[in-house]
Amino acid sequence: MATKANGKSPVSSASEEKMMLFKDISLGPHETQLRFRLIHFWEAWNPIKKTIIGLEMILIDEQGTVIQGFISPGRIDKYLSEMKPGSVYKLDNFYGTSNKTNYRVSEHAVTVSFSWNSKLSVLHDSTTPFDEDRFRFRSYEDFAANCDLKGDLYDVVGHMKLVNGQSLIEPPVLDEVETAKKRHLLVHVQSHDGPVMKLYLWDQAARDFCKKFKTYENKPTVLLVTTVNAKSIGGTFALTSMSSTRVFMDYDVQPTRDYLGWLGSNPEIAEQLDAEVVTKREPMTIKELFSYIKQESAQEAFFECTATIDDVVHGSPWYYISCSGCHTKATKGPTSLMCGKCGKVNIVGVPQYRAKISVYDNSDQAVFVLLGDAGRELTGRHASELVSSYFEVNGDQGVEHEVPVPEALISTIGQRHKFCVKVTEHNLSGKARSLTVTKILSLDTSPATDAPEGIQNNASLEEAVGIANKESQTASSLGDEGSKRTCATAHPETAKRKKCGD
Repeated sequence: MATKANGKSPVSSASEEKMMLFKDISLGPHETQLRFRLIHFWEAWNPIKKTIIGLEMILIDEQGTVIQGFISPGRIDKYLSEMKPGSVYKLDNFYGTSNKTNYRVSEHAVTVSFSWNSKLSVLHDSTTPFDEDRFRFRSYEDFAANCDLKGDLYDVVGHMKLVNGQSLIEPPVLDEVETAKKRHLLVHVQSHDGPVMKLYLWDQAARDFCKKFKTYENKPTVLLVTTVNAKSIGGTFALTSMSSTRVFMDYDVQPTRDYLGWLGSNPEIAEQLDAEVVTKREPMTIKELFSYIKQESAQEAFFECTATIDDVVHGSPWYYISCSGCHTKATKGPTSLMCGKCGKVNIVGVPQYRAKISVYDNSDQAVFVLLGDAGRELTGRHASELVSSYFEVNGDQGVEHEVPVPEALISTIGQRHKFCVKVTEHNLSGKARSLTVTKILSLDTSPATDAPEGIQNNASLEEAVGIANKESQTASSLGDEGSKRTCATAHPETAKRKKCGD
């Protein structure tokens, strides 16, 4: 989909005989002129060597043909100060190199590489119009069919269902500090009336999302994300942002405005939530879970594990005192309880489950940690109810007294359940072997599906996080780049360089 400029873009006609259109570009050196709009550019980094590969660009000519551009590291400073997304340029002399086969952002077979004698300048005072942008949208079915194939990076537009597990019924709370720490956020997005998709936004894309979201007086609902990669994460299909990704919302560009109009004409689609925000979990045995955690490519994800409860682990508290508002663990102040997340003092403390149970199946045994609603689903009783009942009977005990493991938990020994298990960063880093349980299903529950915790008001648990996935963050700059770029580079340029904005 092309987006037309509001006005005319400058193009002169003084040297028409020297001009070349993108469709005519072939491999090899060209001593001619290109005219184009610079849609977007970004730095491509090698995540292993921590060195810059070059500056990559998306360019569009007057016929609406899109091509990828490339500037090698040693030449970036020469051109960077003149480059501004949306501006129109002319480029004299360049080298046509083969477009990469993996993670492509354009369909053209050739990449425009700046060579030793290239000259870039802003194009002034002309009457030739250039499209402002070009999008390549795909449906859920298209993305799913190309999952894990590392092919072209396409664009997705839809309406947001959840942001970091929070419904859009009330404006989601976006903690930019926490997002920067985790380096990503998760959005559930639905394109028209198709299935809901998980969309992970990393680094700059996550920062752009937070910034744009907060600029809207009324919470935005439409989201357009460019050049996403379709991946299988923990057995679940998802989309992840790349280095080349851009983020748009409600009124930013014509496609989001068009989608917003469609959504206004189909309000019943926008109002769907519980029945639609459903993602499948991959079933695993305990042994398979531990094996998965040891894999270098393992990422935080949800799984389903059927196991039998062997015992309730004693010697550690089975509950904690949380903030009644956000369910974060409360801290003890000089005279009252405080919440570090809410920043409030004199809060009301509410007991929440944090019970450890020993479980086993035919493959191995493990320790599962029941948090929040998972404990209630297992015992049928809230932790606050069990704690209150204990002190009603044992009124002589002080408030500092630790309540022993209740019979409601002990009576679950011998029961067999389907556990929704979350593999966390602590598991992946080796800091913890126990596995967090977010939900419990009875064995006769047929669909292996899991609605995100945000819908179930389980504020003590986070939505599935992250994908420590260097491939998804910077793979668009790798692949066959090393061999492809050498013909456009006068000398090896592997020196380290600070990222823009550092």
